[in-house]
Amino acid sequence: MSRSGIADLPLHYGRCPRWLFPRMVKLSKAISEAIILEFGKDEFLRRLADPYFFQSFSCVVGFDWHSSGTTTTLTGALKEALNAEEHGIAVCGGKGKASKATLSEIEEVAEKFSFTTKKAEQLQYASRVVAKVDTSAIQSGYQLYHHVLFVDEQGRWTIIQQGLNPDNRYARRYHWYHGKVESFVVEPHSAIVSDNVEKYVLNLTSKISLETQETIADISNESPKKVANMWQEIRDRSSVTLLDWIEPGFEKFNLKHLRMPRDIDWETARRLYETQPKSFEEVLMTENVGPKMIRALALISNLIYGTEVDWKDPVKYSFAVGGKDGVPFPVDRETYDRSITVLKTAVENSKIEKDEQIKALRRISAFVK
Repeated sequence: MSRSGIADLPLHYGRCPRWLFPRMVKLSKAISEAIILEFGKDEFLRRLADPYFFQSFSCVVGFDWHSSGTTTTLTGALKEALNAEEHGIAVCGGKGKASKATLSEIEEVAEKFSFTTKKAEQLQYASRVVAKVDTSAIQSGYQLYHHVLFVDEQGRWTIIQQGLNPDNRYARRYHWYHGKVESFVVEPHSAIVSDNVEKYVLNLTSKISLETQETIADISNESPKKVANMWQEIRDRSSVTLLDWIEPGFEKFNLKHLRMPRDIDWETARRLYETQPKSFEEVLMTENVGPKMIRALALISNLIYGTEVDWKDPVKYSFAVGGKDGVPFPVDRETYDRSITVLKTAVENSKIEKDEQIKALRRISAFVK
């Protein structure tokens, strides 16, 4: 079973120590080579989409297992360690400004791997839609600042993103694996993992929200004047958040990400009307459609047409592979053991000095405990 999902981590500022990062590059390269040789490229990509394996990998190469820097530092090390010609896997994107270079870097990789124009465009679309989904289709208060795409020579991919919430000082990581995604907008995460479960989240990727997805597409096809009339009807009810109609006392929660937009971007509404999107995904991918527009359309759908919206944080597991008390989900011991076994095998087969192997294996043991 493929694993992909979300992991919450404490938000830590600062940089990886200069003495540590080169060592992480060296170790991550050796371990990655061993995994690719033993299990294949696609399995390596699938493993990176497993939040628990990713945390374990970071620990093995020497970084803090519970820090938000785990994501940026390990993916940064892997970007330096993996070589398209040597390993058949390339890494695009990164943190902050580097994430904006993802699309152009995909073009460079496409040339190295001799991808067709269609394949390159599919990869670029995957990069864009994944960012849109985690920003707008799932609204939990986390702003994306990190985006990395791992792709092999056959065009198979894994995407790892991270967002931050400055209010609760947590970072949330999003994992995507090509083999899991049947639809980008319908429950694309199969093993969502989080220590920090939010009280309320606008989750339009849930199957519970499918009718709302369809209605959002229908509303987008209406004239801006009709949408304005529906919006005014909602405004006349005078509410602070999307959930004031649903749960009394909701205002006591500090949920900036669910506050009702003061107005709709009517230029974008006009663009939607002109393009006539046929699906929620097409709405999402329309130029300038962001969290506020999606939130406004979801609100109209919910309050005017009575469609159901899923407000639960899409978390199925506590950190890594489950909680020992069974909340929110029992520990998946099989996945737990398999991840550790893969890492141990990779370390033992890696081309590093014996003392480095011993240290890495000790870190695995410490992490498991």
